[in-house]
Amino acid sequence: MTTRQHLLLLTMAGLPLLSSQAAEPSFNCTKVPTGSIEALICKTPSLGELDQRLAKVYQQASAKAVNEHPPLLKAEQRGWIKGRNDCWKAKDKSLCVSDNYRMRIAELQARYALLPATGPVFYSCDGQPAKEVVATFYPTDPASAVVEFGDSTSLMLQEVSASGSRYQGRNESFWEHQGKAVVVWGYQAPEMQCEVRAERNKQ
Repeated sequence: MTTRQHLLLLTMAGLPLLSSQAAEPSFNCTKVPTGSIEALICKTPSLGELDQRLAKVYQQASAKAVNEHPPLLKAEQRGWIKGRNDCWKAKDKSLCVSDNYRMRIAELQARYALLPATGPVFYSCDGQPAKEVVATFYPTDPASAVVEFGDSTSLMLQEVSASGSRYQGRNESFWEHQGKAVVVWGYQAPEMQCEVRAERNKQ
């Protein structure tokens, strides 16, 4: 079988064709400075693929953020790009860039509910029914959760844990195991002991 016939069979079967173009990032590689993080992305297929994936996820998030007030998405993305480019300081630049992309993709997918969610799950804390934490979980990579307490919301990413599922936000954490959760809300805030409210989950 010739190469041309093989590619034709793949196309007819609906299978993706491998090509160098598939790994190109969303930006123009001919205009990036030599030695920059953008140049590293351009010459690393796996990073180019991550950039493509983020561009698609960002487009999906933008469609949902049209009526966002104040409009945060564009400003946050500019800040994220600046942070990604700071990976030139890292010992392993490729790993730093890859981790930045994975976390940003997960954040956008969770914040703008771009993937099917599990939840919301309601927890009552410290034996007080009115002291409620609400968590919605998303199958992102890494896994993520949008957690609400009072009038504030925290987007958290899953971290390695010896048991249960532990999620970490900016100054908040959520550690769930077998229907119970330990929640910390704020810098050096005391732990809250929370349990699933079964009656709310049945609604």
